[in-house]
Amino acid sequence: MIKIPQQAKALIFDLDGTIANTMPNHFISWRKAVSPYGIDFNATLFMELTGMPRTATIEKLNEMFGTKMNPEIVGKVKEDHFKTLVNLTVEIEMVTDVIRKYHSVLPMSIGTGSTKIGAKKTLEVIGFENYFDIVITADDIINHKPHPETFLKCAELMGIKPQDCVVFEDGILGINAAQEAGMMVIDVNDYFKVEFEV
Repeated sequence: MIKIPQQAKALIFDLDGTIANTMPNHFISWRKAVSPYGIDFNATLFMELTGMPRTATIEKLNEMFGTKMNPEIVGKVKEDHFKTLVNLTVEIEMVTDVIRKYHSVLPMSIGTGSTKIGAKKTLEVIGFENYFDIVITADDIINHKPHPETFLKCAELMGIKPQDCVVFEDGILGINAAQEAGMMVIDVNDYFKVEFEV
């Protein structure tokens, strides 16, 4: 069981790659969407961009590779392919065990770079839609991770000071966002390794 710092008064969870093992599906879907543009979307690149909303990811790839991908068109290809895989999503048990244990004990929320619709669907597939009253998505904020806005909004809605919150994250951008917010961070990668099939 992952140990929670004793001083923790609230828990904030990223969703993709933290509660739900969606990362291999996101990875496959991104590869499918951007490979026609000559981009070698490898696991290292994927982990660097994890936590960014779809449009921001495509804009960043355009910047990195000098491509002119249309965020709407490429984003739709990615999203449509991901939808075909979403029902294969499973929970990440060492994190969901924490959620079950602290449900109704500590305030909990989700802070994700996913859309509201995407987050809702993922939580339904793994059976966790009733565990969280507060779910902050890319649709609810102006500045996405690594900016701390997502997590600060979670803390505010839970009524807990940022320094008393523990964030569970798997992405470097999200870890940076949590640190920037002055929160305690548990890096899920220390407990769970995602396998990417290329």
